[in-house]
Amino acid sequence: MRVGLTALVLAGSRQGGDPLAQHAGVSHKALIEVAGVPMLARVLSQLALVAGIARVVVAIDRPEVLAALPAAWRDTPWLRAASGPSASVAAALVQEGAPLLITTADHALLQAAWVEEFMAKADASADAIVAVARREAVMAAAPGTQRTWLRFADGEYSGCNLFLLRTSAAASVVSFWQSLEAARKRPLSLLWRLGPGYVLRYRLGRLSLSQALTRLGELAGARIAFVALDDGRSAIDVDKPADLALVRQLTAISP
Repeated sequence: MRVGLTALVLAGSRQGGDPLAQHAGVSHKALIEVAGVPMLARVLSQLALVAGIARVVVAIDRPEVLAALPAAWRDTPWLRAASGPSASVAAALVQEGAPLLITTADHALLQAAWVEEFMAKADASADAIVAVARREAVMAAAPGTQRTWLRFADGEYSGCNLFLLRTSAAASVVSFWQSLEAARKRPLSLLWRLGPGYVLRYRLGRLSLSQALTRLGELAGARIAFVALDDGRSAIDVDKPADLALVRQLTAISP
């Protein structure tokens, strides 16, 4: 991996406001505090500890939000968030180029060690790599947590809001992602894009995650791989009040 890796933090707000921000009594979801620190600042502080990252950019719809962060992060470079996460990534890829590491502002438990593990294990022949965690690891870290599970022949997985666009060919993956974004919480809807044979294999428990990503890569015109992170907490982000309570609980008990 070349020196000068850029990390992108997706921090845009939903159109019409974010219900979780309203629940927490702040103007923007990225400003929700965990252990007294805004989630966005927690993410930025961990990325700053990763030796392979030379530059961090925040995609945000209201850049004045950065002024509410601790002083160390107020001058973080930013670009204006687009209409959705995939569109923001597409704009960042044009501006920053590849390789581009991507995470989200609500990844409040993010640790530099997870990012380093992800980059160390990333397939050097892939154009795009996605981080996931196995169900058993997630449930060991947070029993009873509610996640979106992808059930494959080789196990059940949850996404970790951590991606690496390793080459310029990953632009085609981002374009394909934009076409899938509306169905991101409906695994079967995504699988229909693979073709009926793949859906049947999935329903019969005969489709592995690697096979599904290989097929997605064929459709997108690039090679996609995955890394299963060891720490199940890596799959826990903050989408709803129960997630926020869980993250605050886990932060309080972390060594």
